[in-house]
Amino acid sequence: MNRRDFLRLATIAAGALAGPGHALAAIDAPGLKEGEVFSRDKLLEYAKALAKSAYVAPDSTLPASLQSLNYDQYVSIRFRPERAIWSTDHRGFVIEPLHRGFIYAALVDLFTIEDGRVLVVPYEPDMFDFGSIAPPAPDSKLGFSGFRLKAPIDSPDRLDDFAIFQGATYFRAIARNQIYGAVARGLAINTGEASGEQFPFFRAFWIERPQQRSDTLAVHALLDSEAATGALHLTLTPGENTIIDVDATFYPRTKIDHVGIAPLNSMYLFGPNDRKGVDDVRVAVHESSGLQMLTGGGEWIWRPLQNPETLQISGFVDKTPRGFGLIQRNRDPAAFEDSQHRYETQPSVWITPKGDWGEGSIQLVEIPTDAEIHDNIICYWRPKNALEAGQEYAFSYRTNWCWTPPDTPPMAVVHETRIGAFGAKRRMFVIDFQGDIFANADNIRGIEPNIAANPGKISDVSLTLDTQRRIGRLSFGLDPESENYSEMRAVLIKDGKPVSETWLYRWTP
Repeated sequence: MNRRDFLRLATIAAGALAGPGHALAAIDAPGLKEGEVFSRDKLLEYAKALAKSAYVAPDSTLPASLQSLNYDQYVSIRFRPERAIWSTDHRGFVIEPLHRGFIYAALVDLFTIEDGRVLVVPYEPDMFDFGSIAPPAPDSKLGFSGFRLKAPIDSPDRLDDFAIFQGATYFRAIARNQIYGAVARGLAINTGEASGEQFPFFRAFWIERPQQRSDTLAVHALLDSEAATGALHLTLTPGENTIIDVDATFYPRTKIDHVGIAPLNSMYLFGPNDRKGVDDVRVAVHESSGLQMLTGGGEWIWRPLQNPETLQISGFVDKTPRGFGLIQRNRDPAAFEDSQHRYETQPSVWITPKGDWGEGSIQLVEIPTDAEIHDNIICYWRPKNALEAGQEYAFSYRTNWCWTPPDTPPMAVVHETRIGAFGAKRRMFVIDFQGDIFANADNIRGIEPNIAANPGKISDVSLTLDTQRRIGRLSFGLDPESENYSEMRAVLIKDGKPVSETWLYRWTP
């Protein structure tokens, strides 16, 4: 992990440390503790019972020497590879626990499930190389802050990172030959609210020992917060398209009006559609370029991301959504010119809901930022109705960490969006749609741009063709008149049917 990625994750993990550092006793329940036969039903029962008790913040007590660590000191604490769990078992996976310290102070209990029974992962200081830092006493019981998972994802004869669980309920993964980027969460509460966001955290994990040379790994997690508890079952399958299937069950302690299911975090600093005030040698800096949606009605929607001057919250109302995610669409290194962070190799993350999620909206939160260490993009599914205290709510979905989502529009897609001045007050928009329909000049005949702006007036509409790149370039002017925003929509129509995905955009000055 490079310094930028570490500081970014440390910033978002800090929210989980709010509140007093009172310790909760280690998990002590049938089916969950040392020596018991593990039972997911018992984990659900435990989470449900926990929701009926008063919330207790995680133990964040650490020796001063670990609390005062700076970035360089913390990342110098290295897990010894030879101590990795299952390192000699040829299971296809190994676990490397992560040490507590710096911003990662909250204690997380780790268990494995072997031959069906629960085993505690004991903390031992000699599991780690502390570098120049004085190691804790041999009998210290400091515990862990999370863990990383390794598998032969890039090479059959080498174990490489493919997933990390650390900080609040954050987890992230990569596909083959990628580097880390966007982040997922177990649950979001009150995101973007003036009263402040609440950050649940993972209190404990139970990781099932897989069969030898297995392709999948199962992880169970206990979630807790002031507003809700929960139990998650995650099945991880690393590869060319790394899949994490999630079965999540939540038990609200209190009524939750604003909840986010399957939340994703990412970063967007600047790009072709948003370069105002940019003084940077790079062409673009972002982990994701847009929010992709497949509605319950079958409409494909593309919403380019931006770094606004003021907080922007958008809601896309839907019923039984078929998919959504934060997508890194351009894979050309020349689109970024950043050989250090290599944004073109960072994953797209696509959520496929399972079952009927009912009515609600896909929420997009865009937060102003002046630095790429901040996650300023958040998206999630927000159910229409509040989650009521004392009830049980279950959501299942698949997350794909990929180069290209498994579900893609069967039509032209938005390759790039660019915006610039157009006279004294107007703005010029250029949308490059890319698809096979633009490979032949004859195909453009009969295509009509359907453009709307509210408020504002559209003018100077033009559609031109670049057959070599299979691009249809739609350009138009926007006159916002006296307004300081405009909701825009554009789609290409032929014979009464869309031949492109729908482009949505919120313009602000």
